[in-house]
Amino acid sequence: MSSESKFKEFGLIIKLLVGIAAGVVIGLFANHAVIEVVVTAKYVMGQFIFYTVPLVILAFIAPAITRLGQNASKMLGVGVGLAYLSAAGAATMAAVAGYVLIPHLSIATQIEGLRELPEVVFQLSIPPIMSVMTALVTAVVLGLATIWVKAKTFESMLGEFENIMMQVVNRIIIPVLPFFIATTFAGLAYEGSLTKQLPVFLEVIAIVLVGHFIWLAFLYTLAGIISKRNPIEVFRHYPPAYLTAVGTMSSAATLPVSLECAGKSKALCKDTVEFMVPLGATIHLCGSVLTETFFAMTISMMLYGTLPSVGTMTLFILLFGIFAIGAPGVPGGTVMASLGIVVGVLGFDPAGVALLLAVFALQDSFGTACNVTGDGALALMMEGIFNRNGELDKARAS
Repeated sequence: MSSESKFKEFGLIIKLLVGIAAGVVIGLFANHAVIEVVVTAKYVMGQFIFYTVPLVILAFIAPAITRLGQNASKMLGVGVGLAYLSAAGAATMAAVAGYVLIPHLSIATQIEGLRELPEVVFQLSIPPIMSVMTALVTAVVLGLATIWVKAKTFESMLGEFENIMMQVVNRIIIPVLPFFIATTFAGLAYEGSLTKQLPVFLEVIAIVLVGHFIWLAFLYTLAGIISKRNPIEVFRHYPPAYLTAVGTMSSAATLPVSLECAGKSKALCKDTVEFMVPLGATIHLCGSVLTETFFAMTISMMLYGTLPSVGTMTLFILLFGIFAIGAPGVPGGTVMASLGIVVGVLGFDPAGVALLLAVFALQDSFGTACNVTGDGALALMMEGIFNRNGELDKARAS
């Protein structure tokens, strides 16, 4: 990587860290009027960021599929399969850890109330033109259909749309992200999440964070074995994406930075990055699944006095992997998508559901960061399966 690229990547990390620090300071010391402005700014920026997410997915996945040619259908199936196996594997590891560790933990059962955030002063509603899942399906359908009919003109249009959205990402979204992150942390600090709720579940959150890095280490090691390439060459570019995910709490909102980070790796070709990274941002939620599984077992012990049976957890994990693929890549998307099986399989009552939602929100950002960073490992696996000898690079060149 050139010195200019290194400076750019390091500069983004600095901006993200400054945004986090500034947000915490503002949240701890600002009065109600200032927080009204902060909350409103967060709302407006969030509206624009999430408006662009379906467009980014369309702009990157559809052209990537057309460049993949006849490999596209096979790659899509493998990508979805890898995302499911990663989520189910992470949940299984969390369940095993839960059976071993939770009976020995002393966990507080009460969560201190939060300070209420002020209402948004100015609402500029910018709804996305479609949902994230609709954008993903549309991109896949358009990409595959373009290949089938050999629509060269439309393929060229998709390529132009990709270039347009890349400019939107580089010139608008990425510069705005540090400010969006600052407003997010200001809200957390003001309402008390950083000072009141976090210490209550500090032990549990610490265990989950360790689990995230264990699972990432496993994914990248496996990716290195499959691809026969150095996984560090991918992982080392991901700190900006990790920090962005911590601040946005959304794989979808982090997608522009994730694409930029993965695109800098010499171990990944452009087509693999533009196909698997947006796909992973939509369907690969290993960190969130790991987190919710462990938290659900902890809450079961706290409220109901026992851990779920092995059979119950097995069914929960098998179904959770499927539900995670369809979960929206927005803050809290995983836990919201899984509420049906939390109630139906684990037997949680409203009190258990409310506690799960509250506790999950405390670390949602770190689960999202694990999801995003894990996408790089899946992309490296895809590289080993479909581009080990440079087949995709040759196809692009031709």
